[in-house]
Amino acid sequence: MNISMTGRNIELTDAIKEHISSSIETLKKFNLDIISVNVIASSQTKKGKEHAFVDFVINLAHKNTIIIKQNDEDLYVAIDLATNRAQKALRRLHDKVTDHQKVGLNEVKAENVDVKEASQEIEDEIIPVELDLYKPREVEDVLEDLKTSGKMFEIFLDNENKTRVLYKRNDGKFGLY
Repeated sequence: MNISMTGRNIELTDAIKEHISSSIETLKKFNLDIISVNVIASSQTKKGKEHAFVDFVINLAHKNTIIIKQNDEDLYVAIDLATNRAQKALRRLHDKVTDHQKVGLNEVKAENVDVKEASQEIEDEIIPVELDLYKPREVEDVLEDLKTSGKMFEIFLDNENKTRVLYKRNDGKFGLY
C-alpha cells in the first residue's frame, strides 16, 4: 500500500505525518486490497477562524475509489474523524464482499445436476386426488361443506352443468365464480 501525504497551506510536521500513518495502518485490518491512500491536509481561514481540511482518497483493486473529506478546527481531530469514516466505509464494503457473495455461473455449472433424476423426483411428489365433480350440486350444499371444512375454496358443477368455484374471502364472506 502506497501512502502519499500532501500539505496545502500547512506544513506537515513529523508528528502529523506519524499520526496520519498510524491512522492509515488501521485500515489494513479489513483485508481489502488497498493500492494507495492519498492524504491531502490543508488549512483555510474562514470568518477569522482557522479550519483544517483532510481529504482521504483510497484506491482499491477492482473496486471504486473511496473519497472522504473532513474538516474541523483542529487538524488531529479532522484526521481522526476522516479515519473513522474511512473505517466505516471499508467495513461496509468488507461485509458486502464477505457476507453477500452470490453463487456465480461457474459454481452452478460445477454442480452436475442430472435433469432426468430431478424430473423423477418432482414426479414422485405429485399426489393425484380424485375430485367429486361428477354430480351436480346446489350452491347452498357446497356453502355448508365449505363452512364445516378447513378448505379455502371448493370447485363443483352446478345444476346447469357449469363449473363453479365457491371461495372464502378475506372479510369473512364467500365469493362465487
